[in-house]
Amino acid sequence: MPPIGEKLREARMREGLDIADVEARTKIRAKYLRALENEEWHLLPGHTFVKTFLRTYAEQVGIDSHVLVEEYRLSHEADEPDVAPIASAPVSRRETFARDRRRGAPPGPPRRGALLALAAVGLVAFLLVLGLFGGDGPEEENAATETESTPAKRPPARRRRVAPRGVAMRVEPSFPTYTCVDTGDGTEVIYEGTLEEARTFRNPERIRINLGKRSVDVRVNGRPVEIADTPEPIGLEATRDGAEEIAEGTRPCA
Repeated sequence: MPPIGEKLREARMREGLDIADVEARTKIRAKYLRALENEEWHLLPGHTFVKTFLRTYAEQVGIDSHVLVEEYRLSHEADEPDVAPIASAPVSRRETFARDRRRGAPPGPPRRGALLALAAVGLVAFLLVLGLFGGDGPEEENAATETESTPAKRPPARRRRVAPRGVAMRVEPSFPTYTCVDTGDGTEVIYEGTLEEARTFRNPERIRINLGKRSVDVRVNGRPVEIADTPEPIGLEATRDGAEEIAEGTRPCA
């Protein structure tokens, strides 16, 4: 049985079409059509896109699309998972302390606040002893007056958190993933290709991204974005307020 790519190429040639003709009819970019014919699956953005491209291409050149997609699914889709396992989140110090208390573990070293409280109690006790057993001369009265008139020190004011300027989206794939990025509906694409290592995209207002696979770590202005563990592609729109998922038909390069 001929390979999938050879079937597509032979059917296209029987119809008297070239790659440009198929691109115009299917709206699939020529580089993806060539990747299908050459069976260069690593150049295509995930299994879902591959099956969609195969179905559209096959219908244009007169091949049974169901048979072709099923052949791809059986021979290639099981070779590589669409999502990588997600590592468990680190446990905070507060959660560790609560867990140790439930298990009866001995408490850790006293914190700085507890030490300061003990020191304050000792100072008060020392002053009381001086008041009970010391003399009532003028020097002691002056010292008491100075102590009462000294204003208490105010705790340092908390620094206000400055809102981030613009939007910074950092994308780190677990393995090569198709990626398309723009800055809003109708804007030019600022990146399209297979992302193999971490990369940061910046814009003053917003960033939109279309990912062929969900096996990525995405952070917007340093905050992690939660991505559901499914085999489908995902699109995100990020602003200074955070990130949210966008519908399939509105994603970049869709």
